[in-house]
Amino acid sequence: MRKLDDDQLSNIGEVIHQLQRERAIGRGDLDAIIANAFEVGFGRDGLGVNPWIEGNVVVCPGGIISKSRASHRCRFISVDDTWIWESGELIREDKRSIPGTEDGFRAVALLPILNGMELDVVSGKARSGQHSVDKVISYAVKRGKLVEVSQRNVTSAGMQ
Repeated sequence: MRKLDDDQLSNIGEVIHQLQRERAIGRGDLDAIIANAFEVGFGRDGLGVNPWIEGNVVVCPGGIISKSRASHRCRFISVDDTWIWESGELIREDKRSIPGTEDGFRAVALLPILNGMELDVVSGKARSGQHSVDKVISYAVKRGKLVEVSQRNVTSAGMQ
């Protein structure tokens, strides 16, 4: 491998990446994983819990609960600095309306387990139409495990 040039190494990396995606899709019962995630993946606050690994995928719950057009609470995940719903790594995402009187939705997204992939769980809210981030919990996939690497509370002073 050390004798390969950069283009050859890059091509090998792309092949490995594609094989990991195919295995993640092929080995798991994605419908069952998503159904289970809608049962256990949301906390008492109604928002998604932190991601976890199940089978060959990273399970990522998220959602938004709106009190009005200008007021909501939300928690979503970004993957390698891209919102999960825009990520090229996204295998599948299912959304469901929130039961009850509040507006919003819950979503469960599945990602392949890719070493080096970074995830941020971003919790925020909007009040009077102004959106703010409250907390970010960062994870990285290392040796097939999801490892928390940092947590930070974001104050309004840090939002500049």
